[in-house]
Amino acid sequence: MTEPGPRTASTRIRSDIAHNARVWNYWLGGEDHYPVDRAVGKRITEMYPSIGEVARADREFLGRAVRHLAGDVGIGQFLDIGTGLPTAHNTHEVAQHTAPDARVVYVDNDPAVLAHARSLLTSSPEGATAYVDADARDPERILRAAGATLDLRRPVAVTMLGILNFVLDTDEARGIVTTLMGALPPGSHLVLTHPTLELGGEGNEAAMRFWNENATPPITARDRAEFMSFMEGLEILEPGVVSCSRWRAASGGPVVAQFGAVARKP
Repeated sequence: MTEPGPRTASTRIRSDIAHNARVWNYWLGGEDHYPVDRAVGKRITEMYPSIGEVARADREFLGRAVRHLAGDVGIGQFLDIGTGLPTAHNTHEVAQHTAPDARVVYVDNDPAVLAHARSLLTSSPEGATAYVDADARDPERILRAAGATLDLRRPVAVTMLGILNFVLDTDEARGIVTTLMGALPPGSHLVLTHPTLELGGEGNEAAMRFWNENATPPITARDRAEFMSFMEGLEILEPGVVSCSRWRAASGGPVVAQFGAVARKP
């Protein structure tokens, strides 16, 4: 188990502007948020009432994907980029429930997440967890730091849930994925979700505009073709690109405007 570095995240946390990790925590029913986060979260919910369903569906998708990869596929290493604030069923908890020796590296650059990182560093005795304070836009740094815990010569599952939507330039976002997956061996997997104005998400356009005017970091939606371009050269697992709420779900829940997919590096 690796402790986060000595930096004092509390000195970097801003409580005067809403931040994604804290607002997302609010939508998930957590308690790690400030009044400004609740105000923005409530306003967006008024504008786009299904946003809470999106947040919950995204989290449930993570659990199904990790269980499948740790159990059915036998992946024992996970690189979780854009971790968010700790909540129930974190990646290492799901993975190590299935494979106790699983190793998980969390990556985020939000000081609020850093402040709570020790909650993510509880591991089974057989496995390991670590936290890297880094920006998704610096994949080389992420890979260097992750290599202290993960064996990058063996397959790794990279999870990037609701993260590439904060990289506004699509070519830059595609380059991040290409760098990450290019450094990993065949058999590695990529787990993605991304908001879209398709799948009934047209009403989210005004809410996203409100977010970009009142919160940080700025966000963008992408269409199916743009989302699929992140997985170019990879083999997309069944059932393909779908609403994340419908990816290998036992029962059909509501379709949410959030693409979800898992792809394998051949």
